[in-house]
Order: sequence, then structure tokens, then C-alpha cells
Amino acid sequence: MPIKTYRPTTPSRRSTSVATLEEITRSKPERSLVKAFKAAAGRNSSGRITVWHRGGGQRRLFRYIDFKRDKLNIPAKVVAIEYDPNRSARIALLQYVDGEKRYILAPVGLAVGAVLVTGPDAEPSVGNMLPLARIPLGMQVHNIEMQPGRGGQLVRGAGLAATLMSREGQYANIKLPSGEVRQINAQCRATIGQVGNVDHASVVYGKAGHSRWLGIRPTVRARAMNPIDHPMGGGEGKSTGGHPRSPWGQYAKGMKTRHPHGKSERFIVSRRK
Repeated sequence: MPIKTYRPTTPSRRSTSVATLEEITRSKPERSLVKAFKAAAGRNSSGRITVWHRGGGQRRLFRYIDFKRDKLNIPAKVVAIEYDPNRSARIALLQYVDGEKRYILAPVGLAVGAVLVTGPDAEPSVGNMLPLARIPLGMQVHNIEMQPGRGGQLVRGAGLAATLMSREGQYANIKLPSGEVRQINAQCRATIGQVGNVDHASVVYGKAGHSRWLGIRPTVRARAMNPIDHPMGGGEGKSTGGHPRSPWGQYAKGMKTRHPHGKSERFIVSRRK
């Protein structure tokens, strides 16, 4: 997916870059697989803001994505590659031989007309979903399950891919995009290939208004706040207010946030760099 730049007719145009959307083959989503939803603007069920700097933005339709792909050994044809405003990756519309349609994440190299299959006997080709026990070592995978049958939870962002390093007993060693090597049950399924829209990280918004379209509101420095609003607020002059921390006192730099005795710690073979 190439990146398009503009002539510097304005200060914002000078640095703006966008995706060309050349791989998109259909502009409107499948009506049976979308729903309208109202953005929460960072508020919880009682109306209090629990996530800062959210609100506004373009209205969106939510696309139902099939992360489980539980229709085993039933061929599905790729009907279209579409844009999804709710995620960085592109999505592919599949139509199974029984007529049912579902969305999946579109990997690199997936073209309209391709036939995909999910199951232990499927070929290890791009777009097919197999158990880790049946995938050849060294292959790139994405949309990886953490528990068998639960659906893909790992490696779902644009351009990401994990590598199947080895298998030891009932576990497979997966090298994640962060560099962490983790043990995952070999009966968990994963999709072959790298997530599409690889150049997503190269897009430059160019102006503050682009962030507002995405529902991201302006951020105020903690030092500029009052003591009642933030632990780092207040003071005479440009005082720091102590160590960098969140509004709830959680240190932001240098302090480990993972629980030292978490249940998943024993599945980490080596940590990210």
C-alpha cells in the first residue's frame, strides 16, 4: 500500500501523508455484518471520565470481525477487501459455500477470488487458519489464540506478524512483534501470513484536526494543572511536582507495571528488549 504526499500548498499539507487505498475493492460494508454504536467519549457507565482525551470524531459503523473462524473445513471465497475505520488493518469479506458471509483481517498478499479454509488439514498458505501444532516452523502468523477455541487475541494490528520458533511438548514458542518469546498451547489456532496495510505506521497526520476526526481531544500537561486535578499540578513557578505519574498516582517511568507473580509469567520464555 503506497503512501501519498501532497504539494506544500499550506503548512499542514507540507507534512501530511495518507494511504492510497489501492487495495480496497469495495467502498460500502456488508449490511448484515455492521451495527451502529455510540462512542463513549472516555466515560464509564456512571458518566465519569475514566479515559482522558477522548470525544467527538467521525461517526462510524462497527464491523463484526470473525476472530474465531470456527467454520472448520468449509471453503470460503474472498469477495472483497474493505476499509475498517475501527482498526488499522484492512478487512476481507468471505463468502462460504453455504452462503454465509464473514469478515476477517486481510493479510498481505490476499487477493479477491482466493479460497480460504480453516482446520487442522488446511494448507499452510496465506489466509488459512491452522493449529500451531500443524504449522511449519519459521512461518509468519497473526491473529493468534491464547486459549483453544477462544478466538485470536494476539498480533492483530496493521503490518504485524509473529514467528513460530519451535515446539516443546504441548506448547509452541512464538516470537511476538515486541521481541518477547512466549509459550502458547499448540492446539491454539493462528492465521498464516502478515497483517496487511504494512505502511500504516508511515502515515503522517500533518495537523491537529486529523486527530479530532479520530476522536482524540487535546492533551494538557500535568504541570499546567492545579493540585486538585493532578498529582503533578500546582506549585510556585515551573515546579515539576515530583516524579512523572498518572492522575491516580501510578508512576509512568521506570516502574514495572506487570504483576511479579502473575499467572502468565511462567509462559514467557524471554522478555522483549
